[in-house]
Parts: sequence; C-alpha cells; structure tokens
Amino acid sequence: MRWALSTESNGALNLRIPALAQYTRDTVGELMGKYISNDVTLEQMSSQVTSGWERITNEQGKLNQLNIYRAALGLDSLLTVDKCRLHREEMDMIDPSVCKQYDDHNTTLIIIVLSSIVGAGVVILVVYFLYKRYKAFQKIKIAHERQMESTLNEATRALRMLDYPLHLISAQDFIKGGKLLQHERLRNSHRLTVLDNLADVDSFIQAGKQVVFFSHQWTAFDAPDPNNHQYEAMIGALHELSKRNGWDPSWNDVFVWVDYSSIPQANPSVQNLAIRSLAVYSSSATSFVVVAPDTPHADLDSVCDLDTYQRRMWCRAEQVCHSMRNGTDGMYLAVTNKETGLVEVTPVKPDFFRESLHVFDGELSCCRLEHKGMEACDRQSLVVPILGLYGELFRAAHDGIKGNNADISTVKTFLSEIEKHQEEVFPRTFQRVM
Repeated sequence: MRWALSTESNGALNLRIPALAQYTRDTVGELMGKYISNDVTLEQMSSQVTSGWERITNEQGKLNQLNIYRAALGLDSLLTVDKCRLHREEMDMIDPSVCKQYDDHNTTLIIIVLSSIVGAGVVILVVYFLYKRYKAFQKIKIAHERQMESTLNEATRALRMLDYPLHLISAQDFIKGGKLLQHERLRNSHRLTVLDNLADVDSFIQAGKQVVFFSHQWTAFDAPDPNNHQYEAMIGALHELSKRNGWDPSWNDVFVWVDYSSIPQANPSVQNLAIRSLAVYSSSATSFVVVAPDTPHADLDSVCDLDTYQRRMWCRAEQVCHSMRNGTDGMYLAVTNKETGLVEVTPVKPDFFRESLHVFDGELSCCRLEHKGMEACDRQSLVVPILGLYGELFRAAHDGIKGNNADISTVKTFLSEIEKHQEEVFPRTFQRVM
C-alpha cells in the first residue's frame, strides 16, 4: 500500500478530492468486505460502487469535484464550452443561460456548414449543367456545320447536273396548243423535247437552237392562266423576238420553257426535283421574257401586272437564276402599255435585277393558303439553287460569265448588291404562315 501511494515513478496518485473517505472507506471498503465474504457478486459490488460514487459526487458537486481533481493533476480547468458539451445537465442546473449562447453558436455553425454544403452542391450542379449545355451546343454546332457543308456541296452539285431533265416544247407546238398545256398532257402526247444532262443542254444550244424562257405569275390559285391573257402575250413575244433576232420563220429551231408545261404538276416529289434544277433551266435559256400583262386574278379582287409579278417569289427566283449567269442583255418585258392598252415587248433596264435579288422576301401562294395540305413552304425549295448561283457568281468573277453574254462588270454589280443586302438576300430564318 505504501508503495502504491508513494511518489515513485510508477506509483498511483491518491484520489485528491473532497469526501475521499466516503469514496474509499465507506463505499469501496464496505462493499469489498461483502464481496470477500461472498455476500455480493462482483457485478453487484461494481454496480453498487458506481451508484455510491455518483451519489457522493452529486452531493459534493460534480463540476466542483472535476475542477479540484484536474487541479490536483496539474491540469487547467475545462473551458466553459467543453463543460457545456460534456456536462450540460450540471451546467444548466447552475445557470441555464451559459450554455444557450453556445447552442446559438452551434446552430450558426450548423447553418454555415449546411449552407456551404448546399452552396457547393449548387455550384457542382451549375457546373455540370453548363458542361452538359456546352457538350450539347458543341454537338449542335458540329451537326449544323455538317448540314451547312452538305447544303453547300448540294448547291454546287446542282449547278453541274440536272436533278430532273430539261423539258421544252417547240414553238410550233406551243402555238398550236392554243393555251398553256399541263406538263403531263404534253409528256403523254410526246410533244416535249427532253434534255437529260448539262452536256445535252450545251450541245442543244451550240447547235443553234433558241430557248425562250417565259416567266409569269399564276392568275388563279389552281390554274396558271385561266383567261389566256398571258398565253397571248407569250405568242406576241415569240413573234417580236423572231423579228428582232432574225429567226427562221418556220421556227424549227425555237423552243419554249414555261413552268406549267415544263415542270411536273401532278407529283410533288418529282416537281421538287425539277425546282432544284430551276437555276440550270433559267440560265440555259437564250432569251428570258417577263410576261406580265394587266389581267384580273380569277380568285382575288385584284389586277395582276408587272408590280404584282415583281412581288412573287417564283418570278424573282427565275429572273435571278437567269441574270446571275447571263446578265440582263437577253431579258425582255412583255407588259401592257398604259397609254395604248396593248402588250409591248421591250428589253429590260440594266438595273432591273436589283429588286429581284430579294427572292425570299417575295410572296407565295402556299403562304397565302396557310400551307394547308403542304409539307413545306416553297421558300425552302429555293435555298439550294439560289445558294448555288451565289457560288457561281464568285466563280464567274474569276472565270468570266458563261458564254461571254455579258461582261464581268455585271457579275461585280451582282456581288456588290448582294454584299450590301446580304441579310435580306439570304435571310437566316423566315416566318412560316400557319
């Protein structure tokens, strides 16, 4: 015992707190005797010692005992925040307000920690969302670039091959018909001359054949020329061109292109193929005639004339397709003279093309009819041929105009005009009427 309580290095320090005798002699000593005499078990003794010590500690004051014992061991007293954390019940019995301030502090810390976690989560989600958006944007950008490349390739190809053969009607059969005849009717009666590819078209022109391209507006929703006024103007234009150019009176070498007769009308899919070749059709013509006499529209309370013609998208497209490649030297107007009331054929002015360049601003019957029963707007059909012609202008700026029908200044004039109004000539979007 003396050794155990001595000051040797391995000796045990005596319990240096008030009521030491109660802890040891009165509680442990008494129960130890009972245990030795087998009056209590080890578990019973341990339980009773524990409850006895807790009773004594509570009587002496647990916090007071703790401070004295820590001092005996040479330790500083616990901080108040640690006492609140380890002995909250005893601290509240002394003064409930002491630990409450740490509760508020802890709540604040908890809020800060939770806010930090939530904030970090939000940042991670935002970063992830932005990353996904960026990846999606990159995919869309790549897809758009591929689509643009495909469209440009298609536009270039469209100028070098025919998606649908060029169909012409001889001037003789055109006059004999007495009116504009539908493509399918002429095809079934074998009255159409068919040129399958550009080589055939070039050979046809080089052989001295004259191709007259008639551009006109439809004066009814379902018929091109119900009152025959435009057809009669076309016949008059053929006679005037024959006289101006000294063509053979037999007209064996004169052929006509006009939309209703030269483009399929019954099959929309095949019709679209022909439309994709419109640039080649129009630019291959040796003469281009705008047919716009004053005539009433069969379904509208209005008169069709040169002004209404110039507002039509298809009419603008046909003019642009011809003039971009050939200039305006071979272009004519067949319009009503306001003074005499007669249809006259006159050459167009050099700047006639300026308004026509705004093809996609033109009016369309499909839009007027709100595209009922139609899969797409006609504006979409003209993107490829018009874009191809724009590329052809750049080629012509270096190589000269096909056939030397106009000087290079015409090409530069076109390019300059397009450059000034690029957003209007080639709009990024259009509003589809539904």
